[in-house]
Amino acid sequence: MWKLRFWLIFFLLLKNNLLNMKNPLLFILLSLFLLNCDNKDKTNDLALREQQLLEKEKSFAQKEAEYQSLLKMRDSIFNKQHSDSIKIIKWPDEIAGSWTGKVICTESNCSDYVVGDQRTDTWEFASDSIQLFSKIINNNNLIRLYSGKFENNEVKLNFKTDSTAKKQVDMNVLLNDISDTKMKGIRTIAVDNCMAKFSVELVRSKK
Repeated sequence: MWKLRFWLIFFLLLKNNLLNMKNPLLFILLSLFLLNCDNKDKTNDLALREQQLLEKEKSFAQKEAEYQSLLKMRDSIFNKQHSDSIKIIKWPDEIAGSWTGKVICTESNCSDYVVGDQRTDTWEFASDSIQLFSKIINNNNLIRLYSGKFENNEVKLNFKTDSTAKKQVDMNVLLNDISDTKMKGIRTIAVDNCMAKFSVELVRSKK
């Protein structure tokens, strides 16, 4: 606004011949004043642009800090969930390893199993990264592989044929009398429409 007023006065003086070569000092002073004002305006404009740029940089830095904070929060939640989902699966030391097992049939209405039948096998309790299991071995041959659980100080084993098998078999072992050297329990076998029960006694194999 002041520039407009200044130029208006400048042209009025020029029009009235007050600003000419007869008044060189006034002309020079007005020219210097105008030049100085222009320089000040440029300086002020530059300072304003620098201030605006600084504010933008501050805003960007704040948003970047908020973004990094959100990333850290996400990573923290992910790491916690991931660590919670990882569980070390293994048998307790008093159960893991090799046992000599004797199984005796105590009840049966199946033609394949007769009361009094018994067999002795090696039972190996082992695990991998996803499950517990027990291998039944006889003469170095794998006879059966049970999936396993250890809950409430009890060993639970299960074997079940898939739906495509000609004979549907479901075997369950419960060992609930456990010590460092001996485990006792029962085994039940359901085959199609019949069932058999067995006593199970495992003795820790000598190393």
